Amino acid sequence: MIRWLINWKLKKFDREFNYDSTYAREIMDGGLGAILQFAKAAKLSDYRNRMPLEAWYAAKLATIFAEDCGPCTQLVVKMAERDGVKAETLRAVLAGDSSKLEPDAGLAYQFARAVDERDLERSDELRKEVVKRWGQKGLVSLALMMTGTRIYPDVKYALGHGHACTMVKVGGTATPLLHRAASS
Repeated sequence: MIRWLINWKLKKFDREFNYDSTYAREIMDGGLGAILQFAKAAKLSDYRNRMPLEAWYAAKLATIFAEDCGPCTQLVVKMAERDGVKAETLRAVLAGDSSKLEPDAGLAYQFARAVDERDLERSDELRKEVVKRWGQKGLVSLALMMTGTRIYPDVKYALGHGHACTMVKVGGTATPLLHRAASS
């Protein structure tokens, strides 16, 4: 019964977001315990406490894009659009142009990038600003979301389902991904 319910939820998710959750079904084929543990761990990616929505999504999109999984990046864009994040914010993040982001989104984006790049000096500086702006709860929200977000592409690549980013649609319009070039 539980397998049926999980498959039903995956099919619904796939239809809603035009996504392929084959990798999740393969996890379930490895055992019911495996998919239940994966689902628990992956819930970290949804944690948001004391974070403005646009800022949280700027960091989430920067994190998923750093992992180089095209379908995952598109999925986060679709979720952000559904939640009301402005297309300009999403395009700026995908282009790696923090100058076009509002201050909150710019801070969260820069922090996620500094952590991803293991730039200790910059991330220490930005961490202080994150705590000043959103408190320890905001910092923890970012840390847990970033960790949980990385789970998806890592698992997909390990199972042979990873795909590199080339083009993502924002507001129905193909948006070139200049994020990596801008960070070099």
